[in-house]
Amino acid sequence: MSTITTKDGTKIFYKDWGKGRPVVFSHGWPLSADAWDAQMLFLGGKGFRVIAHDRRGHGRSAQTWDGNDMDTYADDLAALIEHLDLQDATMVGHSTGGGEVAHYIGRHGTKRVAKAVLIGAVPPLMLKTEGNPEGTPIDVFDGIRKGVEADRSQFFKDLALPFYGYNRPNAKVSQGVIDSFWAQGMVGSIKGLYDCIKQFSEVDYTEDLKKIDVPTLVLHGDDDQIVPIDAAGRKTAKIVKNATLKVYPGGQHGMCTVEADKVNADLLEFIGS
Repeated sequence: MSTITTKDGTKIFYKDWGKGRPVVFSHGWPLSADAWDAQMLFLGGKGFRVIAHDRRGHGRSAQTWDGNDMDTYADDLAALIEHLDLQDATMVGHSTGGGEVAHYIGRHGTKRVAKAVLIGAVPPLMLKTEGNPEGTPIDVFDGIRKGVEADRSQFFKDLALPFYGYNRPNAKVSQGVIDSFWAQGMVGSIKGLYDCIKQFSEVDYTEDLKKIDVPTLVLHGDDDQIVPIDAAGRKTAKIVKNATLKVYPGGQHGMCTVEADKVNADLLEFIGS
C-alpha cells in the first residue's frame, strides 16, 4: 500500500494511478478513497492522473486519537500534494471532502491548484444558526453522534438509504452500494469518525470559500437529504468567485455513485476545458 507519513507521524494511505494532469479527490464521511472508484476509473482512462487518499481516521489511514479536525485534514492533504509534487491539479471534494478542499485552499492557497470541484459539499456551513437559518439543527448532528456511539454498524446501514436516495418512491436500490457504504464506514476508526461529525457540521468555511481564486464547479442534487442544497451548494456558488452551479434535478447526496455517468461527464467537460 502507498502511504505518506505526516509531520506528527500519522500514516496516510493514498492511491495514485495513471499519467497526465492530476485530479485529486477528497471523500465524504464516513467513507474512504474507494467512494471515488467510478470517477478514478473513468478519468484515469481518459488520460488523467488520479489521486485519492483516506482521511486520517477513515479507511486504511492511521487511526489517531488526536488530530481529527479540519485544520489537520487540510494539512495532511497538503503533505500528500507536496510529497507527490503535484502542479496544476484539479481538486474534487464530495460532502466533507468539499470542506477539506475549501479549507486546504484557505490554508495553503492555490499555487498548486488549477481548478476546484465541490460535489454535494458541506460549505459554507451546515449548522443552523441565527445567521444561517437554512442550516440543519444541532439536534440532527447530536443524533448522528448517538448513532455512531451506540451501534455504528446499524447506523451506517440505515444512513445509506437517504444518502443514495434509496428511500424515495421508485428508487432503484442496489444492495451492493449499501454494503459498500457500510464496509467503508466500518473500516474507519470510531474515534476519528465521531470527531469528524463536528468538522462537517459546525465548521464555517465561508472565509475559505472567499479565498478560492480558480475556476470552480459546484454540483449539487436538489433532493440531497444529507446536505440540503439551499444551505450549501446555492450559497457556495454565490460566495466563490468564478463559480458555476449545476443542479441535478432529483439528485441525491451519493450522486458520484448513483449518477456516476452524469458526474463523470461533467467532470471531464470541466477539467478538460
